[in-house]
Amino acid sequence: MKVRRVVELIRGRSASEALAVLQFAPQAASEPVAKVLASAIANAENNLNLDPDTLWVSTVYVDEGPTLKRFRPRAQGRAYRIRKRTSHITVEVESRPKPAAKAAKKGGAR
Repeated sequence: MKVRRVVELIRGRSASEALAVLQFAPQAASEPVAKVLASAIANAENNLNLDPDTLWVSTVYVDEGPTLKRFRPRAQGRAYRIRKRTSHITVEVESRPKPAAKAAKKGGAR
């Protein structure tokens, strides 16, 4: 649940803008999401020869990973179960051409 809040910040943004948003996000989960996004950008650049400036975050989602079960000793011989949850973060980027600057029309403002 905590990582999903961070992922919502970058969905649909350009890759460089998403990295900037994650850099200044106060949540602790923003660091691993930024690492996954940087890895996706590097993979697109090196493996597919795409320009990093034209990359956009097309799909990003978080699934539940394996749960590590640990025990915390309590009073009178009891033990409480602690679940250390993990998650799988998936980020897909796509290349979109940069929009060309539109020519200003004469007399456009009325």
